[in-house]
Amino acid sequence: MNQHAAPPKGDIVAVSDLHLTLASDAGDVNILRGLSFTITHGESVALAGPSGSGKSTLLMTLAGLERPSSGSIKVAGHDLGALNEDGLARFRRDEIGIVFQSFHLVPAMNALENVAVPLELAGVRDAFPRAKAALESVGLGHRLTHYPGQLSGGEQQRVALARAMAPKPHIILADEPTGNLDGVNGAQIVELLFGLTRSQGTTLVLVTHDEALARRCGRIIRLKDGRIDRIEAGARESVA
Repeated sequence: MNQHAAPPKGDIVAVSDLHLTLASDAGDVNILRGLSFTITHGESVALAGPSGSGKSTLLMTLAGLERPSSGSIKVAGHDLGALNEDGLARFRRDEIGIVFQSFHLVPAMNALENVAVPLELAGVRDAFPRAKAALESVGLGHRLTHYPGQLSGGEQQRVALARAMAPKPHIILADEPTGNLDGVNGAQIVELLFGLTRSQGTTLVLVTHDEALARRCGRIIRLKDGRIDRIEAGARESVA
């Protein structure tokens, strides 16, 4: 488990000529078409573009949840193409945290258990104290024993954020983290996301349709039809 390992220096993500093609009844569908870019440790980067441009698929390839058809992906020193499924699972456990739009909490576990059990499974000895601290850091110290069904959408996303940050990953991947939230809760999640990644020195890569959120990031990679349309400077709000 990556408990207090020194973060990698330089490029934490290096993608070269990445292609992903999926078969369908109508023939092959080219989802990603020759993407190449790097992300430096401590950066905050938004993946933006219209629906169907490949943003979420790209994020899933960075997590090792989708295997590309060709090209290479290196994340935190790992060549994802060289890893088998067990290796990819260890990579996700040790290096990254993922925040989904739809929370993905376990309904039968309370907030503390949702954060602590993944840590326990990864062999962290202080799983429950660390989970409690993570929930306190997102303002949920008073909701530890509440189940997802007893929490609002904003609170559930705070639990999901605490779960992603508790292992102290080198990189956070967030897929439309405010997509299921109202404006107020969404804004609070954004502040927590940037604040926590900055304080922990964690690289942040997020998919968003929200232009204001994209511009909070240091760079914006704009996708169109599975290709990089352009890369823009954002607010230079580095998380390092």
